[in-house]
Amino acid sequence: MINLKNAWLKWKDYWFKVLGRWKSCPLACPIDRPHHRHVFWSWFGSFLAITVTSYLTIKTNSPLLMAPFGATSVLIFGVPDSPLAQPRNVIGGNFLGALLSLVILQCLGSSPWTMGLAVSSAIALMQITRTLHPPSGAIALVVMMTKPDWKFLLTPALEGSIILVLCAVIFNNLAADRTYPKHWL
Repeated sequence: MINLKNAWLKWKDYWFKVLGRWKSCPLACPIDRPHHRHVFWSWFGSFLAITVTSYLTIKTNSPLLMAPFGATSVLIFGVPDSPLAQPRNVIGGNFLGALLSLVILQCLGSSPWTMGLAVSSAIALMQITRTLHPPSGAIALVVMMTKPDWKFLLTPALEGSIILVLCAVIFNNLAADRTYPKHWL
């Protein structure tokens, strides 16, 4: 016999989680608005990092920039204290996401199911190696959608990630109340 009370409680708990009202959060719990100084440093740092990377792309005639680096900038300048924004995660996650996706692309081609396989496998590999970086999931999709050659692994995945991290290290430490990185490895 189905216990209706237990079934109802599980169903109710499920919908509270879906609606974002679980445990300590009776209503929606958005992130706090940062101080205006933090907003300025995030804006200015990401502006400089993307500009420098774009400039180097033009000057070296080498594709150092790709769309997921916009999301990387959100993390390394907007929430530089986040574990997902640390150099190990940015460089390692982007490199591993690109590498794994290139292997899947070469072995299995690009199709809807291999796109799903590339993103999910990149997530699993980053979790196993402690290099989780959300934009790296987008890099897996970029690989599967654009079908680049193996040079993509070096440029833009590795070199672009290193440039952004170097910009974040230099720039974030100019502000008195910011320290980046929290750890390298």
